[in-house]
Amino acid sequence: MRAVASDRSPDWTAPLNWFPKAIRQPSSAFGSIAVGWLLTFPASILLAALIHWVAPNAKGPEFPISGPMAIFLLVIFSPVLETLIMGGVLLLLLRFVPPTWAVLISAVGWGIAHSTAAPIWGLVIWWPFLIFSTLFVAWRSRSLTLAFIIPMITHGLQNLGPALLVATGKLV
Repeated sequence: MRAVASDRSPDWTAPLNWFPKAIRQPSSAFGSIAVGWLLTFPASILLAALIHWVAPNAKGPEFPISGPMAIFLLVIFSPVLETLIMGGVLLLLLRFVPPTWAVLISAVGWGIAHSTAAPIWGLVIWWPFLIFSTLFVAWRSRSLTLAFIIPMITHGLQNLGPALLVATGKLV
């Protein structure tokens, strides 16, 4: 195994310098969550609108759930499970590739994984997972626990709006 750049060095995010520092540097948990959500949710809505404009007949994901179960599954269960998987994969990737590559591979992998449910979904979901993966790698240098918790909470907030629509039957 070859040595790779440490995610603890301040320059591991150089290719991602256009991201705000709150995403790349583990200084404020609240700031990272807030900025992470502000980067994921509006951008996801814009990506979804653009994709719908380009491919109006493309089928999106379907959620055969409603009510409180939808909130639980989409805001709590899914972010916890997916973050645990994402973190495990990132920890493995970081053994073999530099941190920036690990983040990019993770985001693309999650886009592909979500595309298996609905191809159009993967085109939207890669962006939030780019942010979640960056948060994980950044916070890992401070605390492995926070590396899991910060993206988990950000992911839960990302899913909250759609979960409310699914719960009320406005998005099936």
